[in-house]
Amino acid sequence: MRLGLFSDVHANFPALEATLGTLDEEGVDFLLCLGDVVGYGPHPREVVQLLRRRNIVCTLGSSDANLAFPFAKTEREGVADEILDWTREQLTDEELHWLRYLPVTYRLHTPFGRLRGFHGLPYQPEKRFPLSKPSAELIPVFERLSSRIVVTGGSHVPFHRQVGDYWLIDPGSVGMTLGGEPGADAMILTIAEDAVEVETLKIDYDIGQTVFDVQAWGLPDVVAQAIRNGGLAEEL
Repeated sequence: MRLGLFSDVHANFPALEATLGTLDEEGVDFLLCLGDVVGYGPHPREVVQLLRRRNIVCTLGSSDANLAFPFAKTEREGVADEILDWTREQLTDEELHWLRYLPVTYRLHTPFGRLRGFHGLPYQPEKRFPLSKPSAELIPVFERLSSRIVVTGGSHVPFHRQVGDYWLIDPGSVGMTLGGEPGADAMILTIAEDAVEVETLKIDYDIGQTVFDVQAWGLPDVVAQAIRNGGLAEEL
């Protein structure tokens, strides 16, 4: 089984289009997006429409939740809330409805065992999974989740590690990577009964177009800087 894994699109349509094109060329069997499909970027409608048109399974991210459920929104520092207010004005009621019904977690049966996917923590997409915790502290988490593979989004930096007989994976960010190299992050998991092989992808896309659209919509320049640099010059 070959699983195409990606996360944190953040309304960056050229990055999503290039990512899906690459994963299609690689011939993956299934696509899974781990949330934060909107927020920060200039193309919320185009991104939502493409994901819906492709019928790609997505879990609910923190930006998605803050947008879809404004009554439960958590205040955040930086420019995130300002951009989410703008994003809400761009989306139709139908598109907001789609966001509201994204699952918080997703279970997938694989040859290696059960895979559990979510943004942040299970049922808490606004939190961050402790990726670097000692193995002895992580193994009980895998056991509670009844999953041999745990995939999570939110760090914006590609990460994977084997923890005993389990795997912990964050594919990074399609639309706003913070790993220090511009481009879109994604992963391909080749899953067999006795092994998991992780391939990390850095995908080129038209960064200039996204930066132009950020500026054309009058969105904060820190977003354009982060996309250009593959990292933050200042806090978002």
